[in-house]
Parts: sequence; C-alpha cells; structure tokens
Amino acid sequence: MENKKRVLSCIQPTGDMHFGNYFGAVKNWVALQEQYDCIYGVVDYHAITMPYTPKKLRENVWDLVINLMATGVEAKHLFIQSLVPEHAELSWIFNCFCSYGQLTRMTQFKDKSLQSKETSSDDFISSGLLTYPVLQAADILIYQADYVPVGKDQIQHLELTRNIAQRFNHQMGKEYFTMPEPLLTQIPKVMSPADPNRKMSKSAGEKHYINLFAEESRIRKQIRSAVTDTGETPEGKMSPGVENLFSMLQASGKKEEYDSLIADYHNGSLKYVDLKDATADGLVAISKTFRARKEELLADRKAVKNQIKASSMEIRKKAQETVRGAKEIAGLQNIKF
Repeated sequence: MENKKRVLSCIQPTGDMHFGNYFGAVKNWVALQEQYDCIYGVVDYHAITMPYTPKKLRENVWDLVINLMATGVEAKHLFIQSLVPEHAELSWIFNCFCSYGQLTRMTQFKDKSLQSKETSSDDFISSGLLTYPVLQAADILIYQADYVPVGKDQIQHLELTRNIAQRFNHQMGKEYFTMPEPLLTQIPKVMSPADPNRKMSKSAGEKHYINLFAEESRIRKQIRSAVTDTGETPEGKMSPGVENLFSMLQASGKKEEYDSLIADYHNGSLKYVDLKDATADGLVAISKTFRARKEELLADRKAVKNQIKASSMEIRKKAQETVRGAKEIAGLQNIKF
C-alpha cells in the first residue's frame, strides 16, 4: 500500500441504488481497488442537509453498505462518515479558510436550495446546503487523497477543495494538505428510461430509474416501455432514447451485441425491439449476480455491520492523524491520548 496512490470517493445514502449509480460511479470504484489505495465513504452527514427521518437514514446507510459490498466493493475500503467525527471537526476549521462568496457561487447550493423549497412546506433552507462543499473538502483532504474520481460536471467542487487546501497551506506557512487531482473517468451517460432528456434519478419517481437489484420482470418491463423516438430529433442524429439504450447496453459489457446493433442502426435496419431485448439481457445479467451476493450478505447483517464498524475505526486512524497535525499547525489544542 505504501507505493500506491490514494483514491477517495463518497456516496450519499439516499435509498435504492440504480443502474445510473452503478455505471456512473460504483463500477469504477470496484475497478480502482486493484490499482490504488482506495477509501470509500457512505456520507450520512451530507444526507441531513435535506429533510429526512432518523430511522430511514439509518436504514439507508446499511442498505447502501450492503449494496456496495454486493457489487464488489471490499469492506476494508468502506467507512461510514458519522463513525469518523473528525470529518465534522476538520470541516469547521476549513469553514474559516473558505469565503462566503465562494460558497454562494456553487451550482449545487442553488440547485439544492430550489429543491428544498419545492419539497418543504415552509421556507426553511438548511445552512448545511451552503457549507456542504466545505464538508466535502474535509472528506477528501482528511485522508490526504491523491485522486478523486469525478466527471467533468463535478470539477467545481474539487477546485474548491484545492482552493481551501492552498489557502490553509499558504496561511499556515506549511505544505500540509495534499493537493488532490481529478481522476477523470469515462462515465456512461445513463438517462431516465421514461424521459431520456433527464438523468436517471430516484427524485423524479420510480419510472425514471431502474433499480440495480430489481426482479428480472421489472427490469424487462421498464426497458420494453423505455422511450425511443419523440419525433423531435433532427434528421441524421440519434434520438436521446435510442442513445440511452445503446449507452446502457455498452456499459453492461455486451460488446458483441452492441457492435452488431450499432451497425444495424447505421445501415438503417435497426429494430428497436432487438435493441431493447439486448439491453434488458445485459442489465438482467448484472442484476442477477448482484442480487445473489446481496442475499448472502443480508443473511448475516450482523457480521456486515461488525465488518464496517471495524473498517471505519481503522480508516478513522488516518483521519485522526491528519486532524491532529492540522490543529497543531493552526495553533489549536490537541487532546493527548
């Protein structure tokens, strides 16, 4: 591990994992485990910036942990954010090295504020939505991560993280925090089967996402009913719905089927029913494997919880070391253990 670069990535516990989550992030997490020293977090502190219920949050955390392990993420790489309180401590320190103006310009604050207004019965907007990116910076810098896997749309958050690290290092006169680099990944464009002009997402409702652990019949039904042509596509250009099906087929690893059907598309002989059947076959094959593994994990939830609590405590040691050093440099008091 000493010679391996460190990768840090986190995911919120928001309920069912769908194929957009898997193809967009988790599949890559599994692949990176071989090449890097990986640390992956289930970030429940982030989840409380929006209205929630405590019981559901706890359930979602452990459901996500089991789902991640079922897809191939190893327990030793996983931690739960609220089991590592140093994240919150470092976040406060970083709040003092980040300007209010920077935070108000973050696109996620604008988007989440609007979403909060739409889903809440009052005008309450949590200040956590504003300072969310600072906690995100702490998540990354607390492990001195070399790389953060991101898509191009997430570069803004990483730039803020780098800016906070630079300001802390400069003002304290010590190059303490590692400057994380983006690990740009080819993320498949997975859109809603019901509306291929919007990303696959749980927030839009059940018809807009395909559960990674759904029954075969459910997956096939959603793909069969997936939108293909809307009649608004310029001539000579692939429609968003057809493009989405091809994207999922390719991401599922069905290269031979993909090559054959894309050739049919280009020569004008593609039948949508063939494309939908091949896409459903690819998704069902992935889901079956993961569902079998998930059933094994669910049969011994206590063992899973013990594993993740142990891995969180081991990963916490890295966080404690970083925070102790940061407090020493910043002139703050440390508790001696």
